Amino acid sequence: MSKSVEQLISAIQKDPQNQFFTHKGDIPLFSMPESAQILIIGQAPGVKAMERRRFWDDLSGQRLRQWLGVTDEIFYESAQFAILPLDFYYPGKGKSGDLPPRKGFAEKWHPELLPLCPNIKLTLLVGSYAQKFYLGNRAHSTLTETVRHYNDYLPQYFPTVHPSPRNMIWQKKNPWFESQVVPTLQQMVADIILE
Repeated sequence: MSKSVEQLISAIQKDPQNQFFTHKGDIPLFSMPESAQILIIGQAPGVKAMERRRFWDDLSGQRLRQWLGVTDEIFYESAQFAILPLDFYYPGKGKSGDLPPRKGFAEKWHPELLPLCPNIKLTLLVGSYAQKFYLGNRAHSTLTETVRHYNDYLPQYFPTVHPSPRNMIWQKKNPWFESQVVPTLQQMVADIILE
């Protein structure tokens, strides 16, 4: 028998691996509405997301919603989008950005949470961590090539670069992403949520 969202949140908070965050008062950040048809898997919440307890509520999120072709209202209030990072807590700052998601976390909790959303039609894999985790050796040797060959993973997965402002240089070097990949993603999202 599958567990409820409330039971899973409680189990995640009680897990010894997460005691540091639980004692700080942090709540595991994910969203798995039963009616969701599009699942977004990324790295981990940023510091702002943890403070506001609202995922993708920053410049990266604004760009992500542009790529999806949806408004803030549809993204947050339609219950069409599920958000499942590889770690549900901000992992801290590293030398060149946020630290990676903790090892073993997604392996433990994703199988428990995925059954909560039985109607997923498309899973967006945002960034190299999500792509490596879910595509394994099907991923190309670089994120660029994995994203360039997104068709190889459809209809289940759609790999994208992370929408962080830090990746604007990548986008300028790879104009095909905005001209070819984004319109395809927008059309797929529209077909799913408007059907």
